[in-house]
Amino acid sequence: MTADENVILCNVKRYRVARGWSQEELAEKVRIRRQAIYDIESGRYLPNTAIALRLARLFDCRVEDLFVEQQKPELQPVQLVGDAAGPAARLALGRVRDRLVALPLQGPEAMPSGLRSADGCLDPDGKRARIFISRQRLDKTIVLMGCDPAFEILGQHVARVAPEARIHCRFASSRRAIDSLAQGLTHVAGTHLHNTDNVEANVVMAEKRLKGQSGRILGFSLLEEGLMVAKNNPLGIRSVADLAQPMVRFVNRESGAALRVLLDDCLHRAGVDVQAVDGYRNEVASHRAGAYRIACDVADAALGLRAIAEAYGLDFVPITGARCDLVIPSDLERHPTIKVLLDVLQSAALRRELDTLPGYDGAVTGKTIADF
Repeated sequence: MTADENVILCNVKRYRVARGWSQEELAEKVRIRRQAIYDIESGRYLPNTAIALRLARLFDCRVEDLFVEQQKPELQPVQLVGDAAGPAARLALGRVRDRLVALPLQGPEAMPSGLRSADGCLDPDGKRARIFISRQRLDKTIVLMGCDPAFEILGQHVARVAPEARIHCRFASSRRAIDSLAQGLTHVAGTHLHNTDNVEANVVMAEKRLKGQSGRILGFSLLEEGLMVAKNNPLGIRSVADLAQPMVRFVNRESGAALRVLLDDCLHRAGVDVQAVDGYRNEVASHRAGAYRIACDVADAALGLRAIAEAYGLDFVPITGARCDLVIPSDLERHPTIKVLLDVLQSAALRRELDTLPGYDGAVTGKTIADF
């Protein structure tokens, strides 16, 4: 069977097992060989009309119940976000306005906790995707980019309220999330830049990067940021200045990440040259990646959140608190799943759960920070 042919889904085994019959017993009733029943159930053999009718009469059902034609996967042009690991790469899909956005399900950004079912796979031409899910399912899917791990919790609360609604949470630095929003590659961006001189950094960046668009910035969480270190902090790290100690193996975040900007500012104020920090150029792209290196004893300190440090059994040295905001363009607020998301942000249940996370506070959840 070629990739362009429709697939026939065989339900004979399901009906046979429900009757408690073996393959040999069914073969005798239909007057064919047991090997033929095996081939039918495994999809290797599609029976002729006479045998199909005998099976249907035997199970007291329609032929269409036993043999269901599945339409061939639909091919649509996609905008790929990130790198796909070769042809037929598995994808998570979301439609942002009139653009179908494809998120590869490979790589460190794609697997926060185990494997996920794909919505489609990349066509060999690298420009289209073979779609596995229905159009209705796709139309109720949104993409949320940002680096707050609690976005997964937000997605679960949305699914509880509206089981048909889906949120694909994609890890991205604040800058990358906002840039992706400006490029039409995500529905919602999460950002937690650090304020300076009473300037709302999240608002300033959103207005700058989304020039010409309008939208809302809503508070999501208050979170505690700092240095993740090994259990019991054996090297006695108390501040960013201690990263310059000869024994400390540090792992940094990528350029443009909010925590990288925070570190540079703290090192500057402490009078520490970045060249004195062993591992300053050694970068990871997420909180989890840094925590994992410490847990594996290939690093002593990494930038991250208290919640991630505790999840990996590490100790934590606080540096500051930050507010994570959600940036949503006005024209996308009509999306059915974003409507649910906006309602969930106002729920006491979400705030209570955020309050239970180490280093989190739900006091700003759902509050309007600014319109732009």
